[in-house]
Amino acid sequence: MRPLDGIKVIEMAGLAPSPYCGMLLADFGADVTVVDRLSKGAPEIPNIMEKNPFDRGKRSIRINLKRDQGCDVVRRMIHTTDVLVEPYRPGVMEALGLGPNDALGMNPSLVYARLTGWGQNGAYASMAGHDIDYIALSGALSLFRRKGERPLPPCNLLGDFAGGGMLCAMGILLALIERNRSGKGQVVDAAMVDGAANLSVLFYGMLAHHLMTLDIGTNVLDGGAPFYQTYETSDHQFMAVGAIEGRFYAELLKGLGIEPASLPHQMDMGRWPEVTERFAAVFKTKTRDAWTRIFEGKDACVAPVLELNEVDQHPHNREREIILTLDGVPQPAPAPRLSRTPGRATPARGRRGGNTEEILTDLGYSEEQIKGLFEDQVVAKV
Repeated sequence: MRPLDGIKVIEMAGLAPSPYCGMLLADFGADVTVVDRLSKGAPEIPNIMEKNPFDRGKRSIRINLKRDQGCDVVRRMIHTTDVLVEPYRPGVMEALGLGPNDALGMNPSLVYARLTGWGQNGAYASMAGHDIDYIALSGALSLFRRKGERPLPPCNLLGDFAGGGMLCAMGILLALIERNRSGKGQVVDAAMVDGAANLSVLFYGMLAHHLMTLDIGTNVLDGGAPFYQTYETSDHQFMAVGAIEGRFYAELLKGLGIEPASLPHQMDMGRWPEVTERFAAVFKTKTRDAWTRIFEGKDACVAPVLELNEVDQHPHNREREIILTLDGVPQPAPAPRLSRTPGRATPARGRRGGNTEEILTDLGYSEEQIKGLFEDQVVAKV
């Protein structure tokens, strides 16, 4: 058994955030069905991947939502599902007759999750955008820069995945828990701009208490401190240092072979640049693997910066089985870990659209009706 066994989810096809949300639910047992568009032209990233990690554990059906009959298929699905996840701009699902009022009218216990960048209301709600735009408006992007340099987006981890897909999944779970008491569904408005702002809560607190300034790149956690930095090694790799507390800083200096008396006080911020320069010179004297051996087992808060293709080779990660392989594709294992009902990653239950006929049969369509839907190009397998 997994925690979400028996929970049925409709995932309206989208790009990274919504498939990631669906993957999280599928890993923990939900029966996730992707409602995909009929193929037209080249697929978008990440759907260009033939063996897409986001698809693990899911079924999929291709439906032409521009046809009333196609929307009728989704309506039939809604009657017997627990969760619907949709990633479209406000008004798109309403125009299809599949908005929350329509859906909850058909199924009052439905959890209807709307995962967007800007949210369902506000001046930007109808505008296009991507992760970088949402985290920019949230304030979070301003934190990712060196002093005097432009902000550098942390790939699309913060908006799409942490502030978007992850928090949307949490909202769905909260609504499912509440449904156990009330028997009623509700709408989850998961906006990436909200999520990215929420993830930045520590820095709002630090700023209010004068524990940081807006001169980004000079503070403890944003690259200003020599003890919270990455350093290049002699083989052009990198080590990550996070020795904030005094006892960890002392272990760092011991590992680097630096006499504490030869340095200014750890929190002498005015002299941080010269300390950073000295640490950098020392780290350049050895390889990443050599520094890893020096600091392993020590409470110095130092770790090697691994490339994606190295993660599964590290002994700690191997022991915890952080990376698994499905269909020949290495990918992260389900997280978090539950002791009694853990998540489990399983291969996709068919190629995109490959389950169309099976899903229609499950919905009660006859063979003749299914044949007609294919012939009329209401549904497809590819």
